[in-house]
Amino acid sequence: MTLAYVALGANLGNPIITVKAAIAALDGVRASARRATSSLYRTAPVGLQHQPDFINAVVALETDLAPQALLDQLFAIEQRFGRQRSVKNAPRTLDLDLLLHGDATLATPTLTLPHPRMHQRAFVLAPLAEIAPRIVVPGHGEVALLLAACADQAIVKLAD
Repeated sequence: MTLAYVALGANLGNPIITVKAAIAALDGVRASARRATSSLYRTAPVGLQHQPDFINAVVALETDLAPQALLDQLFAIEQRFGRQRSVKNAPRTLDLDLLLHGDATLATPTLTLPHPRMHQRAFVLAPLAEIAPRIVVPGHGEVALLLAACADQAIVKLAD
């Protein structure tokens, strides 16, 4: 079994309900089991600024799936939640990103591990640090140090 980390984000519809439902949907990923779930966080959009704030979280999954097979399962969940891919950083009903898959580093046309730019994004690092405070992002360093470098990015932990 490999420990993988998945980021969740949404800003259309009712994103709190959507992210909570998507967390539950991750329990149905074959050959996998949810091991940890972060709190929910409210964050400002990155890139396209004139859109609603996002709700974000990170989940740790123990999985027997290879990285691409796990990503395919994540894309299927996105589709069930009505995800449509238009322009980069556009508003979305649900976004599931495979951040890390063990200590794998990978670059294919469909998947890059660790996830590109995750080391620069508080909306990924804060929930990841909550559930795995000592994890190291291959090629970038320890999550707590990476998060400290993103101190200028607004992020608010929501009450449970």
